[in-house]
Amino acid sequence: ERLEQRTGLVHLVHSALGDARLWRRQVAALEPRFEVVAPDLPGWGASRMPETPFSFVDAVAEHLPAALVGNSFGGNVALRTALAHPGRVSKLVLVGAGIGAWDWTDEMRGYFAAEEAGIEAGDLDEATEINLAFWVDPAFHAEVRPQQRRALELQTAHEEPEVVWPEERPLSELDVPTLVVVGERDKADFHAIAKHLAEQIPDARLEVVPGAGHLVGVEQPEALNELLLEFL
Repeated sequence: ERLEQRTGLVHLVHSALGDARLWRRQVAALEPRFEVVAPDLPGWGASRMPETPFSFVDAVAEHLPAALVGNSFGGNVALRTALAHPGRVSKLVLVGAGIGAWDWTDEMRGYFAAEEAGIEAGDLDEATEINLAFWVDPAFHAEVRPQQRRALELQTAHEEPEVVWPEERPLSELDVPTLVVVGERDKADFHAIAKHLAEQIPDARLEVVPGAGHLVGVEQPEALNELLLEFL
């Protein structure tokens, strides 16, 4: 009976900072009304990094048709999935979403270099702390730390395979009701990306969540849950 009352499938695509557990607050809020899936992407959590070429978009597309909700890197994957599979994504929510090609600020380039240096030195603890310090409110470091550390372990366990992406399509071709969300305290790059997405995707709506950084669903879950329940 409970399943019959649900109104569709919602697929949550997590940030690169952790795994599907980052969505636990959203899963709890959405499950009474929707069927919810929140799998680990390849190379995170319980999903090992493949050893041969693979596609994040194909991994998400296995659960279509669905509404897609993606945060950060997961937002980029959700966006690319929606563009590659027109008609199979009912609604799209992009939370602090990344984007394939972007002219990053010096702040972001410095972060990328610092993280890479830690990984190349084999110091995964240091790389983990660099990520936490840059992205995550200190109140949530203890929660996110083991997820990020696990991801770095998986992603450095063997030579990184090729990631296959679908051909780029213009955002103007996206014919899906879209909600763009960004945390008020997120980095300047992600505010600029959110504005760009909201302007380029037809009829997209932009919401800024007060008090939230990059992990909106972790830092301000009630605000994000309210937006998701209303939009989905």
